[in-house]
Amino acid sequence: MHRIEHRACFGGWQDVYRHASETLGCTMDFAVYLPPQTEDRELPVLYWLSGLTCSEQNFITKAGAQRYAAEHGVILVAPDTSPRGEDVADAEGYDLGKGAGFYLNATRQPWAAHYRMHDYVVEELPALVQAHFPTNGLRAVSGHSMGGHGALVAALRNPGRYRSVSAFSPIVSPSKVPWGEKAFAAYLGEDREAWKAWDACELVKAAQEKLPLLVDQGGEDEFLDAQLRPQLLQAAAVAAGHPLQLRMRPGYDHSYYFVASFIGEHIAHHAAALYGEAKAHAGVAPHDPHDGCCGHL
Repeated sequence: MHRIEHRACFGGWQDVYRHASETLGCTMDFAVYLPPQTEDRELPVLYWLSGLTCSEQNFITKAGAQRYAAEHGVILVAPDTSPRGEDVADAEGYDLGKGAGFYLNATRQPWAAHYRMHDYVVEELPALVQAHFPTNGLRAVSGHSMGGHGALVAALRNPGRYRSVSAFSPIVSPSKVPWGEKAFAAYLGEDREAWKAWDACELVKAAQEKLPLLVDQGGEDEFLDAQLRPQLLQAAAVAAGHPLQLRMRPGYDHSYYFVASFIGEHIAHHAAALYGEAKAHAGVAPHDPHDGCCGHL
């Protein structure tokens, strides 16, 4: 692993690293924001999963999240959205192949050789982060669109791994919308029963852990009715008695303007969950906004 970008940002450092992924069988880049508090203590990590066509760059350059991570004392980790490289399978169009990993483990060739993004973001990347960065081991997960789907699925499939989960404009039921149907048929085959293991609406039905779901959705999102359909998650959560806060935001679309408008609220939400657990189990003091750590704001 080696660092390929290093920039001062809100008293901390916005870095990008490159490493050889055993899970994906290719070289991967991921972004890490280290807030100023990492100079003297270990901090929790918020993993961010981006959407279709994105890389690790979109979130770190467009969301404005570093300001809030510095305020709350949270490390941000943003992986790429798919395996990369000349020998990695790809397809025409933006919604399949490179940039469109859908955060699942593909079982169908040629995709199965590299497309194991779920295992990468849930297991390999956190192990790498734990080994090389000042983290106390506590995790949260969030994401946008395809990444919102990935965040919900990661939390629902892995009870106890995350202290909190949130999503912006998530694809809540890929089994029932065109983006998901195309990707799932390619990556997993035509057996729709196998798709249920990667569908948040299906996973909520039998979730072992009632981790509250926080979802923000723009009311003017151009993909709202055809691809996102948050009402499906709402219905599934009500039926299962699973806590869900679905906030419809009038006037907002699918873009990073929407994410940037509410990312501060999401980071505060995750920090509350992460530091509540940290105080109870790890003895890590929450960030004092008056201690001067964020003086560069």
